[in-house]
This record gives sequence, C-alpha cells and structure tokens, in this order.
Amino acid sequence: MPVVAAERGTTPAGPRRGLPVALVWLLPLPLLLLLALPLVALVWRGASGEGLSAEGAMILRQALGLSLATSAVSTAAIVGFGTPLAYALARKRFPGARAVDLLIDLPIVLPPSVAGIALLLAFGRFGLVGSWLNAAGVTIGFTTAAVVLAQSFVAAPFYVRAAAGAFRRIDRDLEIAAANLGASPWRTLWSVTMPLALPSLLAGAVLAWARALGEFGATIMFAGSFPGVTQTMPLAIYGRYGSGDLETAILLSLALLVASAVTLAAIRALVGDRVAAPGA
Repeated sequence: MPVVAAERGTTPAGPRRGLPVALVWLLPLPLLLLLALPLVALVWRGASGEGLSAEGAMILRQALGLSLATSAVSTAAIVGFGTPLAYALARKRFPGARAVDLLIDLPIVLPPSVAGIALLLAFGRFGLVGSWLNAAGVTIGFTTAAVVLAQSFVAAPFYVRAAAGAFRRIDRDLEIAAANLGASPWRTLWSVTMPLALPSLLAGAVLAWARALGEFGATIMFAGSFPGVTQTMPLAIYGRYGSGDLETAILLSLALLVASAVTLAAIRALVGDRVAAPGA
C-alpha cells in the first residue's frame, strides 16, 4: 500500500497536495477579464442602443447573408480538399513534405494585407493565372468568388493542422486489426479511421469557418467592399465605423457576435466539448 500511495503522489498520512484554489483562479484572472470585458461592453452598448435604422437593417441582411454563404462554401472546399492533404501529411512520406508543411503554415503568420496582394497578383485581371482566366472571359478579382478564395486562403491551415493531428493520433493497431479481419484499405479508412478522427475534423472545420467568417484584410484587398457582392460583415462594420455611424457598427458587431456564439453552441451540443480543442 505505501508503494501504491507513493506512485499516486500521495503519502500514507494525508491526501495529495495541490495548488491553492485561490492561486489557480487569481493567476489567469487578468486574461479572463481581457477576454470578457470587451464582449460585455459590446453587448451592453448594443442592448442599450436605439436599434437599427432601415438602412442598417438592409446592410445587416446583405452582409450577414453573404458572410454565412461564403464562409460555408469556403469551409466546404477546405474540408473537401484539405482532408486528403492532412491524411497525406500524417501518414505518407513523400518528397517535398517539409516544403508543403511550411506552405500550409505561411497563411497563419502572413499579414492579411500581404495575403490580399498575393491573391490579387495571382488571380486578378492581370495576375499570373487571372490574365489567362480574363482572356477566357472569367473574372475573379472583386467578385463574390474572390471572397471565397480569400477566406479559403487564410482559413485552410486551421483545418489541415487539426486534421493532420487527428490522423497522427489514431492507434494504428485498430486499423491493422480491421485489415486482418479482411477489411479493404478503403473500408478501413471509412469505418475505422474517419470515425475516430471525426471529432477533431469537426473541430478543425469550426476553427476554419470562424476564421473565414471574420476575415477582413485579404478580402478587402482582393475582393473590395461592394454591398451585396463582396461586403461581408467585417467589411460592413468597418465601413459604417469609417463613415462615422458608430451605432450601426456596434449593432452589426453584436449581430455577428450572436451568430458566431449560437453556431458554436449548437455544434458543441451536437459533438461535445471536443470541438473546442482540436488537439484533444
């Protein structure tokens, strides 16, 4: 028994000692306040306002609808193309893997304005690829498609990283057991690997969606801010703030906060707390 107690980090004479509860809560208190106070101030100011004007309501409908639609499309594209990439990075060895790994991380540290300029030089009317598309009658820059591309560019790393980590953590013995029982590689993938990775895949998708929903810098550089076409919620908020209409900017911000919170709460209710932690 004394050996067992020692292994558990306790002594036979008393329970295990831990950090004081007060210290555990006091140390992170400044960070918690930093996270909470701005949101409380936004909710308080938005709730005490006079409400949206007719023009503000129209901006809200257009910008929120566009934001939700484009972020959904970009997230679907990221999941569709990013899942095979994440699987390859986690399970396969191939030439240039380190370069691909670096390429995936670059959008995370790249300033959004630089991302916007880079997208414009690639897909704009006179860009590397855009000039060929323009000759064929296809325009991407300053269209809704440009919004989706900008969101996908900046949000893709969040999903790929979470998905690759999920594939790496799966116990390979389970896949080997399925193969020994006669399952084909494809059946093993869909009946064993994907279900085990699903919580982290969903977590990565939520993170990518949230990043796409809040994208501003690359979008305004590559897509512009045209109401009903490219003006997403962050751009609409900036536009109203820049024009001196602080009240509408606050209410638009509150609407985006509520939409984000409701979506995250719904997803948590469906798949649990694992969505909040892609590394879990």
